[in-house]
Amino acid sequence: MAFSLAVAGKGGTGKTSLAALLIQSLIERQEGPVLAVDADPNPNLAYALGYLATKTISELRNELLDHIRNLPPAVTKDDYLEMGIQECLWEGQGVDLLVMGAGEGPRCYCAVNSVLRRCIDRLRGAYRYVVMDNEAGLEHLSRCTTQDVDVLLVVSNGLPVSLQAATRIHALTERLALRIGQQYLVLNNVENHDGASFAAQAKQTGLELLGVVPSDGHLQHLSQKGESLTRLSEDSAARTAVRQILKAALSRTAPALGKAEGPAVGADHRR
Repeated sequence: MAFSLAVAGKGGTGKTSLAALLIQSLIERQEGPVLAVDADPNPNLAYALGYLATKTISELRNELLDHIRNLPPAVTKDDYLEMGIQECLWEGQGVDLLVMGAGEGPRCYCAVNSVLRRCIDRLRGAYRYVVMDNEAGLEHLSRCTTQDVDVLLVVSNGLPVSLQAATRIHALTERLALRIGQQYLVLNNVENHDGASFAAQAKQTGLELLGVVPSDGHLQHLSQKGESLTRLSEDSAARTAVRQILKAALSRTAPALGKAEGPAVGADHRR
């Protein structure tokens, strides 16, 4: 069974950048194969990974609805879905991408989320890791998209509004009793290095602080231009910090990968 990491947080906190850098770090560690899932109706993970646009789960579901009455008797909905999943997968070097896409109406994503969960369940066995970039806010939690997750990383930039969002995310996961192994706070795009301040912010959310990603001018430039974060230098501050965050997350939840640590600062496989 794949080890799964999910990233959540308020919009603008850099959760997609964090997800992309986590995926790159797994590839660097040769820990693949990795399934990257963009579960945001406004998808950006493909751009961050340097991938081209791919067919989305939303499009697959719409096709199924259009053709369901004309399916041959021997072809079930599950058969059609199985065939369509392969069309939705963008296959890269060490990582494949699955994109949810928009719903069928304004703010109506429940049915697409259901299909997405089924697709992930079908694919999970073929990968060692799954990394999911969730939509901003809380909706993905109430629709139970974010469950059966080993590690949930809740991202905040340290501002009061994003810390409040992190607090609400944590509270909602507890109230809904979602199947999430461990939850941690990640402070992202931070300019100061005040350890006491970091600890106070984590305490406010009720989450344990796993790591801090410092502000990185090059990353911000690439993100603003919509360019791939694969162009980020190997020794960039953000990339280095995310490597440490990944190492800490894996060591705490997968003992065979290493000893537990404190907060971190600073081939064809599919068929």
